[in-house]
Amino acid sequence: QVQLVESGGGLVQPGGSLRLSCAASGFTFSSSAMRWYRQAPGKERELVAAIASAGGLTNYANSVKGRFTISRDNGKNTVYLQMNRLNSEDTAVYYCNALPYASGTVYWGQGTQVTVSS
Repeated sequence: QVQLVESGGGLVQPGGSLRLSCAASGFTFSSSAMRWYRQAPGKERELVAAIASAGGLTNYANSVKGRFTISRDNGKNTVYLQMNRLNSEDTAVYYCNALPYASGTVYWGQGTQVTVSS
């Protein structure tokens, strides 16, 4: 059974930082691309960051470049999203997403709320 469990969300002041984690199980994590998406109220879900299976290749939305960093630990089956210099436009539910190369099936976590407010 595939599970993606996000954690680390919460309320943070503008300019602050948070680190999201996504613990994966039930599939071959080390052979999967991992991504973080977010969805703000009234908006479509958007890709925030992506990382290839070995971690060497990453990609970011323009809105978070230079502020967010995606990383992974294949020994712990976990992907992270370090978010710095947060602002109100970063307020959203953040979702972990997995794409195992072998199956091509996309899996989603349940999401974790990030609220940036003073």
